[in-house]
Amino acid sequence: MRALEPLLVAAAQVETVAGNLAANLASHRRMIEKAAARGVRLLVFPELSLAGHAAGEHALKLAITRDDRALLELARDCTSLCAVVGFIEEAPGALFYNSVATLHAGRVVHVHRKIALATYGRLDDGKFYGHGERLDQFALPGDPRWRVATPICADLWSPALMHRLARDGATLCAAPVSSAVEAVGTDFDNPRGWDTVLRAHALVYGLPVVFANRVGQEGALHFWGGSRIVGPRGEILAQSESPREELVVASLDYDAVRHARFDLPTVRDARAIDTILAQRAPGNDIVSLS
Repeated sequence: MRALEPLLVAAAQVETVAGNLAANLASHRRMIEKAAARGVRLLVFPELSLAGHAAGEHALKLAITRDDRALLELARDCTSLCAVVGFIEEAPGALFYNSVATLHAGRVVHVHRKIALATYGRLDDGKFYGHGERLDQFALPGDPRWRVATPICADLWSPALMHRLARDGATLCAAPVSSAVEAVGTDFDNPRGWDTVLRAHALVYGLPVVFANRVGQEGALHFWGGSRIVGPRGEILAQSESPREELVVASLDYDAVRHARFDLPTVRDARAIDTILAQRAPGNDIVSLS
């Protein structure tokens, strides 16, 4: 069997300027240029990277459509790579979504709208955005073995969503995140929690993850960074150790995904298990001991 070419991926750990689309577009272009120079094929920016973490209340001013000139111009810079960028999407009918667009060769090749809206602690997604209603993925241009899913932040904390993505064939997860230390509550350790969740998804499903979190401060929230690439056995391949802007780069081996899924066949067995669970008759989940 011929050797499988590795895939170079990167997380763009950036500091978003809240509400300043022009400044954020400029910082995205700089990161895209750096990543392209290093041969990166998939570059992931944080959640709402073009707008700001708490931009929802300003959606009427900051929202753009998926065919907006700003996105298309940024896409033209993505000649050799795909870039996953976060934005407030205005959809037909004056509906607003927390979305990410995947850009390549002058086009928007995929859009995911956040499904699990975080509305707890200091998080207010549900006050401003609609729930996404599609859970799909796309084949990486030039290498369709890599089927990329782009769940946004709290989407990754839903076992059902991640199970569905893996079951439906995702072989790579791009994870745009905007996580602040104080976001959930004083008794909740966000950095440790994310480490647990990312490693678990990667290990259980043989699913590499490119985790991009922002840095800096917005209001009373401090964003801790920690962007990383997790391999298909839950191993950390590269990780930021700094609360500053940087490009976190690692090489992924598709053959490692094949071996991980052969050794631990969670994805292979998922459809059969889902079928059994769907056939459970109402009331059969309670066993009488009398």
